[in-house]
Amino acid sequence: MSFNSWSATATLGDLLVRSANRFGSRKAIVFSESEMTYAELLDGSVAVARGIIGLGIAPRSHIGLLANNGHELVTGLFGAWLANCVAVPLNARHKAHELGFIIDNSQIVLLLSAAGDVTHVDFRDNIASALPSLACTSSNKLELPEAAALRNIVLLSGKAPQGFMDAKEFAAAGDKVTADDVDHRRRCTKLRDIATIIYTSGTTANPKGCMLTHEAMSRGPVERAEKRFRSGEYDVTWGGGPLFHIGSLAPFIGSIGASGTYLTDTFFNPERAVALMARNGVTAMWPWFPAILQPLLDQPNFVAATEKLRSMLLIGPETLVNRVQQFLPQAEIMQACGMTETAGIFALSDPDETPTQRATSNGKAVPGIELRIVDERGFDVPPNAVGEVLVRGYCVMEGYYRDKTKSAEALDKDGWLHTGDLYTRSTEGRLVFHGRAKDMLKVGGENVAAIEVEAFLCSHPAVRIAEIVGRPDQRLDEVPVAFVELMPGTQVSADDLIAHCKGRIAGYKVPRAVYFLNAEDWPMSATKVNKRALRAWLAELAP
Repeated sequence: MSFNSWSATATLGDLLVRSANRFGSRKAIVFSESEMTYAELLDGSVAVARGIIGLGIAPRSHIGLLANNGHELVTGLFGAWLANCVAVPLNARHKAHELGFIIDNSQIVLLLSAAGDVTHVDFRDNIASALPSLACTSSNKLELPEAAALRNIVLLSGKAPQGFMDAKEFAAAGDKVTADDVDHRRRCTKLRDIATIIYTSGTTANPKGCMLTHEAMSRGPVERAEKRFRSGEYDVTWGGGPLFHIGSLAPFIGSIGASGTYLTDTFFNPERAVALMARNGVTAMWPWFPAILQPLLDQPNFVAATEKLRSMLLIGPETLVNRVQQFLPQAEIMQACGMTETAGIFALSDPDETPTQRATSNGKAVPGIELRIVDERGFDVPPNAVGEVLVRGYCVMEGYYRDKTKSAEALDKDGWLHTGDLYTRSTEGRLVFHGRAKDMLKVGGENVAAIEVEAFLCSHPAVRIAEIVGRPDQRLDEVPVAFVELMPGTQVSADDLIAHCKGRIAGYKVPRAVYFLNAEDWPMSATKVNKRALRAWLAELAP
């Protein structure tokens, strides 16, 4: 018997150090208007780690990051990991309501942000809105009632207003910290330490923080980047999504671990993306969802820009996958299953699958991961029967931060993660997605918990009941639509309620339409509103 595969798992800081030592002059990450070699990425990350340590922040502390894709975000992530701290990347689209909750719930000690480019968003305003007590402080050493653990907010670029620390002050804090001090912190990090807490929407009123270990975040992505996707000496991988999202962070980590080059941009723009691919000779792509891929296919020079492409991972309908396979016959088109709670992928297309199988299924369990499909009683279902997929293995989260109840609901005593997603599994092991058992929407690749939007709508004084359902959308898969009952004697328009949400919760969560019902109009199922009936009504109202 011979074994020809093994795991070379490392902590996330080790991945960067290893690649920088081997290929320091190679491009690690390339944006549309700037780039960083491995040596530059390591130097910048060490500088952040020195600042973290210089501020007196202890190992295993939680470091928040609020920035778009750019130098500040990637050096902030690796700086936190090199300092043996836990990175908490915050969704750059979140507004005050979500940011305030996550900053407090995650017990962030230091928040790193950026204001060098405020063309699209000024994070200083968002932070100030999320932390109203910030306006009353005259020091950058914070004591805020709405975020008890938070001590410093650092801007890695841009002018620092009241309550913030600028990049120069942050660098000065690390002046007395040596590279050996950082190296000691890095080497004290364990594979099963929590590396990152990523907040994802669930069936609760607020996002939940998935605790992911260094092993969970590095082992699968690096193994696949080194063996499953590699097409040459090293790959040039394009990812269109934000690095605070596991769908982009995982392939970025894989690229760093395999000493490849990762291409991305501050914001997704299809024309800029195709130009970036052409300049750098892209060999692998992670568009993930139709909302990102379809605009690329419409670019006239997309095929020419991807002549070196050898692999693409996406999740989409059969018609789209077939179209891509015809566009790019030289590339292997793969589908997958994944979620934040599994640090990304837990199932992937096999190399020997036919084009039809790739277009109609979502792959098989990746090596080292176990899957079950169970019915409502928890019993395994026969092949091709619909049931909930359960996942067990190294990639599964350790639980939800500061939420023992939800953790116990998601993770059973035998280590199985109950995903709430419905699948079938063929006799050969291929999975096919059949929707979400949980009351969730998928808006352009972002999870949206209906109850989260419902709770926010109910914060309007005129709203008595709000129910959110998904309306099919060609570009974003689905978008949220609200059914609302008003308080007696009140009047408010659909536009008023939409305006109530805009700028206060992330744009993709804002209802696209609002329909009003009277108390006696709600379709009921026992004691609950029957959302299946609401969806049927919606199909009649807006076919």
